[in-house]
Amino acid sequence: MEIGIVGLPHSGKTTIFNALTKGNAATSSYSNKPNVGVVKVPDERLDVLASMYNPRRVVAADVTYTDIPPPQEGLGETKGIGGEYLTALQSADALLIVVRAFQDPSVIHIYETIDPIRDTENILMEISFSDIEILDRRTARIIESSKSAKSDERESLKREQDLIDRVKEDLTNGIPIIDQSLSYDETKRISGFGFLTTKPIIVVMNVGEDQLQNKDTLERQLSSAFSWKHMRTAVICAQLEMDLSQMNVEEEKEFRENFSTGESSLNQMIKVSYDVVGQISFFTVGEDEVRAWEIPSNTPAQQAAGKI
Repeated sequence: MEIGIVGLPHSGKTTIFNALTKGNAATSSYSNKPNVGVVKVPDERLDVLASMYNPRRVVAADVTYTDIPPPQEGLGETKGIGGEYLTALQSADALLIVVRAFQDPSVIHIYETIDPIRDTENILMEISFSDIEILDRRTARIIESSKSAKSDERESLKREQDLIDRVKEDLTNGIPIIDQSLSYDETKRISGFGFLTTKPIIVVMNVGEDQLQNKDTLERQLSSAFSWKHMRTAVICAQLEMDLSQMNVEEEKEFRENFSTGESSLNQMIKVSYDVVGQISFFTVGEDEVRAWEIPSNTPAQQAAGKI
């Protein structure tokens, strides 16, 4: 599973990346190269199976987090998404949007005021606008192809154009493609277009330590603000979580117990990621190896075995 991390400048998305991956990517300077980190999925069930079978090796499932640098022309201002940035987003299984809620006078927000709901709406609009641009380009090609097409070909092109018009109308009305009422054949027909709103979304509100006491309230506000079905939300203090991720396991555990900080951002995001993408772990055991495999939920056992 690959999760692409996106966000406005100074939202703390690289700090979130470091917290999730125990990384040390620079957070104070702009880079046009993505940061990539692979983390093992913590799973107590895997530990229990390993203690039962004492295998030669234990292989956990993993998640790849990619901190995608924003395009130089900006993000969230309906300027369009293209080039390498669009390609990076298209390769992800889900998108993690980081929005800023913390106050820091030394770090000016690009909109000058702090409003995580507004920022989320702007980025979601940018993602939808990207899909609309793809649909418009396909419409232009259909019009051109229809000029020289035979009657049966024109009929096929017309059916495709009707589908495009319906998808575009729903997008314009704020319904992402993943939530639209498309048949299996229709979904398959547009699957190669590289749409971004076909991907599940995770929205992370990045708060300051002084806001953690209101974490539950902020979480309710964030989750109730959006109606996308394939979206999950979370509230995280990225700076605190990054600092804790640099500690050894015992120090981190002691700190969390003493200050009631809750579970780590990594554990929280693993659960949210698996939930929104619809994945579960499938285990194989033996003396040679105990391994966790990542498979779609509700996969029959015979099909799950085919992944081995």
